Amino acid sequence: MRLGVLDVGSNTIHLLVVNARPGAMPVPEASKKSTMRLMKYLEPDGSISEDGVERIMSKLHTAAALIEDLNLDELMPMATSALREAKNGQALLDRIRNETGIDLHVMSGEDEASVTFLAVRRWFGWSAGRITLVDIGGGSLELATGTNELPELAMSVPLGAGRMTRRFFESNPPTSSEIKKLRQHIRRVLPDAVREFGGLPNADQFVGSSKTVRSWARLAGSVTDGVGPTDRVRLRKHQLDDWVPRLAAMPAASRSALPGVTKDRSYQIVAGGIVLAEVMDAFGIEELDVSPWAMREGVLLDYLDRLPRDPR
Repeated sequence: MRLGVLDVGSNTIHLLVVNARPGAMPVPEASKKSTMRLMKYLEPDGSISEDGVERIMSKLHTAAALIEDLNLDELMPMATSALREAKNGQALLDRIRNETGIDLHVMSGEDEASVTFLAVRRWFGWSAGRITLVDIGGGSLELATGTNELPELAMSVPLGAGRMTRRFFESNPPTSSEIKKLRQHIRRVLPDAVREFGGLPNADQFVGSSKTVRSWARLAGSVTDGVGPTDRVRLRKHQLDDWVPRLAAMPAASRSALPGVTKDRSYQIVAGGIVLAEVMDAFGIEELDVSPWAMREGVLLDYLDRLPRDPR
């Protein structure tokens, strides 16, 4: 069957189309992504500005036309932290449904962490033992841990790369004072999460997912995207510590010339790297295995798990 996941996130609107059936690995058929950067359209009261609303509507009208032509068996449309937290989020969701026919399911932060954990577990398998997941999105940081396909603990922390960039970086490149304030903020926020995870057994494997983590792994020396059956990509803490100050000293427009840094992520890659470095410090993580599967794949796997299986 042909399935689609429409992910309206803080940084992008991404449509992933796969051929899939229960019990089989989803095979990607098409992927269409457009840059959104919703964080830049947030007003002081927490609502999305009029310009931001119109930008979203334009992109979702385009997505709706594309979806209609794809002849999907099922579409799973979802929205994450930016719409979940926006003061006018519900009104915007209603307008999207009325004008485009797309009924976005707004995922909670815990749901984001849980379905991403499912995807990571399937990718690395049972032999990975206890996994602790670190996933950095545009609006939030997702953390989860467990030995099964459902995590024992899953949480969302408002430390996304786009959110931190908008809040702390007024200069381009950021000043040392701005970077210091960001690090201080992260160190105030993280201890509560560390305490909760500290009551559980230590992980056998630490895994990072999301475009932010993959970008830093590629930048730090990985030569593949980690998508092949035998590929294994790792990001080590000392590599991250080496590269973060280098990118922080560069204007955003220059960063996309580096391997792994796309133009649409170049403005928030530094804040994402700082969040990641602080998380690895706080949790005592020396290296992360990088997962090419994340939330979208988790949503697909969860849907397939709910279907009856045909042994043929």
